[in-house]
Amino acid sequence: MLIKPTSDIRSSEITDERLYLRRREFFKAAAIPALAAAAGWVPPSLAVAGQTPIPNVKKSAYLLDEKLTPFQDVTTYNNYYEFGTDKADPAMNAAEFRVKPWTVRIDGLVGKPADYQLEDLIKPHLLEERVYRLRCVEAWSMVIPWVGFPLGDLLKRVEPLGTAKFVEFTTLNDPKQMMGVRSPVLNWPYREGLRLDEAMHPLALLAVGLYGRQLLGQNGAPLRLVVPWKYGFKSIKSIVRIRLVGKQPETAWHASAPQEYGFYSNVNPDVDHPRWSQARERRIGEFFKRPTLKFNGYADQVAGLYAGMDLKKNY
Repeated sequence: MLIKPTSDIRSSEITDERLYLRRREFFKAAAIPALAAAAGWVPPSLAVAGQTPIPNVKKSAYLLDEKLTPFQDVTTYNNYYEFGTDKADPAMNAAEFRVKPWTVRIDGLVGKPADYQLEDLIKPHLLEERVYRLRCVEAWSMVIPWVGFPLGDLLKRVEPLGTAKFVEFTTLNDPKQMMGVRSPVLNWPYREGLRLDEAMHPLALLAVGLYGRQLLGQNGAPLRLVVPWKYGFKSIKSIVRIRLVGKQPETAWHASAPQEYGFYSNVNPDVDHPRWSQARERRIGEFFKRPTLKFNGYADQVAGLYAGMDLKKNY
């Protein structure tokens, strides 16, 4: 075996120090579900998922010819600070998360503001499965089969006014169920936003499930956004409000660290996070890194949204 001298190893190939220091924790988290399954025990949240398939889901044209990230990894390795800051926390702490009844308020600069029960919000839409890449700002990624419907279809129903330029999303803020919001790690509730034309793009999805099953708490149940050409934190979870506004809304991570998390946050290998490179990524389940794709591989579909923009300035 040829061993490179340390001077020949690129910094992008070096395991992040925090990941290295937590490697035992990572392997432990990965091993627990496998050992439990071998013993015939399934975590409560996964047991429920196995009993709640979503009927009448059509296959869409948005299907990648890539290996799917295993369901077990998708549901046990998550960023969801409302349930804890560690990757394993959401699966443990969201097992009893209550999602019924669930109301979504749609208001602001729309012709038809309303408070929707989740079932009534979904009912007019034909649910479809879409396989999207999800790229985290921490330089890891997954390939996930989501179930949902286009965000743009919902926005058309509520009739945006001509003065509407942006869409603001808000996550549930419930300290009784979400122990993470008792911590000041972010300014709660969690908020995110898109420009209206981004929100109307056919790729922007409101997801209600993954792998043909209803969403679990750790994955953003019962309703989350999936914007596949942006870093994962833009795909806000457990949505309770969608508001159309005239000015760019403040978002949770931008408010917390604007030098690290821009409003647009398009996946861009040419714009590094201040603390690590974005040029390469590690697909969950793989050891070696792979090159990061511009717009997460969706450049052909979405690059036109940003024509004439400086994507290093508008990161």
